[in-house]
Amino acid sequence: MGIEIERKFLVTNDGWRAAAREVVPMAQGYLNDLAAMDTGAMKASVRVRIAGDAAFLNLKSRELGHTRQEFDYPIPVADARALLALGVGGLIDKRRHYVEHEGHLWEIDEFLGDNAGLVVAEIELESADEAFARPVWAGREVTDSPRYYNLALATRPYSRWSEAERDGTAA
Repeated sequence: MGIEIERKFLVTNDGWRAAAREVVPMAQGYLNDLAAMDTGAMKASVRVRIAGDAAFLNLKSRELGHTRQEFDYPIPVADARALLALGVGGLIDKRRHYVEHEGHLWEIDEFLGDNAGLVVAEIELESADEAFARPVWAGREVTDSPRYYNLALATRPYSRWSEAERDGTAA
């Protein structure tokens, strides 16, 4: 069983761009929706992702916070395209930038399409209490805010958020 320990932050400026070592286009969709998760009908999201020339089927437990069970399996790209056509909600279109900062790899997701304007930085850790240097471009932490989960963004994209939701003053 895989365990993912991840922290998520809003990106406040473009200071990370010069340090980006790689960018990978990604398209992803879900075979279940947020309602199934919120009602407890399902306890894991089922995601299909095409990242560059590779594809994956991913299952992630639905838990708030930084630690979740995660299972990730490579699949043929043709299968991923067929599965994306079966998805519910919208398609997540983003560019993932990989940035090294003081011994840690940060993944910066620059969203496109209905989620354009949203830029989120994630760092995966070995343990929940692992120390890390927070870059100046990593703003407010949103690890515990479900609206920033990709499953939620597929259901209710950033373009439909109120100003209060965008600036963090909404509940």
